[in-house]
Amino acid sequence: MVMKCIVYKYKMKEPILKGEMLKIVHKRFREPLGTWERVLGLELKELKPSGCSYTLTTTLNLPRDKNLSDHVPKTGLIMSLLIIIFLAGYSAAEKDIREFLTCLGSLLSSVNPFSHNQTYVDPIRPVAAPSKVPRSASRCHPPDVVVWPQNVDQVSRLAALCYSQGVAIIPFGTGTGLEGGVCALQGGVCINLTHMDRIRELNSEDFSVVVEPGVTRKALNTHLRDCGLWFPVDPGADASLCGMAATGASGTNAVRYGTMRDNVINLEVVLPDGRLLHTAGQGRHFRKTAAGYNLTGLFVGSEGTLGLITSATLRLHPTPEATVAATCAFPSVQAAVDSTVQMLQAAVPVARIEFLDDVMMDACNRYSKLNCSVAPTLFLEFHGSEQALAEHLQRAEVITQHNGASHFSWAKKAEERSRLWTARHNAWYAFLALAPGYKAYSTDVCVPISRLPEILVHTKEKLKASGLTGAIVGHVGDGNFHCLLLVNPDDAEELQRVTTFAEELGRRALALHGTCTGEHGIGMGKQQLLQEEVGSVGLQTMKQLKVMLDPQGLMNPGKVL
Repeated sequence: MVMKCIVYKYKMKEPILKGEMLKIVHKRFREPLGTWERVLGLELKELKPSGCSYTLTTTLNLPRDKNLSDHVPKTGLIMSLLIIIFLAGYSAAEKDIREFLTCLGSLLSSVNPFSHNQTYVDPIRPVAAPSKVPRSASRCHPPDVVVWPQNVDQVSRLAALCYSQGVAIIPFGTGTGLEGGVCALQGGVCINLTHMDRIRELNSEDFSVVVEPGVTRKALNTHLRDCGLWFPVDPGADASLCGMAATGASGTNAVRYGTMRDNVINLEVVLPDGRLLHTAGQGRHFRKTAAGYNLTGLFVGSEGTLGLITSATLRLHPTPEATVAATCAFPSVQAAVDSTVQMLQAAVPVARIEFLDDVMMDACNRYSKLNCSVAPTLFLEFHGSEQALAEHLQRAEVITQHNGASHFSWAKKAEERSRLWTARHNAWYAFLALAPGYKAYSTDVCVPISRLPEILVHTKEKLKASGLTGAIVGHVGDGNFHCLLLVNPDDAEELQRVTTFAEELGRRALALHGTCTGEHGIGMGKQQLLQEEVGSVGLQTMKQLKVMLDPQGLMNPGKVL
């Protein structure tokens, strides 16, 4: 067997000793500690101080024969290459990384060394398991390699290298998406952008901010709290802001402040071949423009299939002078939704208006220790001056009482409001707690406001008739709602019934001139519904755009189209 010896030297800010490195390998992959040296000829030498850094010398013997399975375990080869090139911090020579990607590309069709419940290895140090895991009903498909770039230049170089070798690229933000957007259907390299977490620029007088992908919604608002500004798009999860742009996210405040499509001014995007694009021009953060095609709008909602968003320029809003929340229970779903429509028609400036049915209210009472009526309920919030809020609340209360509402309760203190909205944001977990061991599936449809009462009442009736355990929650102020369904993951027949119910609900929304997804995106599971929604010409146009930007189809393959 012909062998070659490759020697790598790295500069590192933190020392990682040979024994510690082998322990990491053993813990993650359950391989005997001697495997890497005995089978692969891998030698990890101790680090030597070199000024303010350390030098790591690594020797690896690799077979020249491309039929690697005859000589070494494929998992071991990929893992050793991962250690050599990425563990020491993305500092290897480009030719070495090219060699790694060449080896990886030759193995992608037959090897997948990672399992869905393992923690990946950080380029500098081992990291804990993510606090958030993908909640998609789609089965998890892990990548072959996870890389943590530190800046846009590294993202650009890595994308170009992957593309030149025909290796799939999967962008990763915080993994809170619900449609399988981070699943690596063809293996490949997952580019985890969480280490790029700088707020690059704040223009408070222009109401704009530039953030990197590792900055989350809560982190940004914490940074802004002394500026009199905030970013209101709130999908519930503490998601990556660039990831929210990629999925076209929305949330509880959309009825007043709009969705991500309304609040993204400019994007910095690394295209699949490594080129850098500024969708509205480099450094620009204007309030409006009529210049050329809307490239920013093209990438918002593209779900990582057209490029990697490495920064977003976002629109900020003044912090409200005063805030008041309220809850009110209704005798029926129809009454609650009628109140929603009437408040909007009467131009009551509500900031949030959320619907929870009786099943969800029962779950939230138990999980979040609330004491609300187990009935169809609206959660409302109003922003403005003290004087204006008194008028808004009075008008809202008159409308809800006209529709038979009871237990109209105000929450003026910040602690009370926080408790209320925390319960709403934890509705997913409250629902799961009703049946330990079960999984949950979430639908996501949106219809014109005038058709909202019809589809919500119809959905509730179909849910009762189906025999499935489900609950309805929704951002009903903009016609968007979710039907959450419990499913036994070991019951194939029940899983099929859940899938059928979700597809029928999507088609019902389309029949009422709505959309099959208001905020979660298409991902892996709604591609047929997308075709039915936009038509053959619309879908073909999307495919042409995809081919123009990603001719090899390597950017997050298998999603959207």
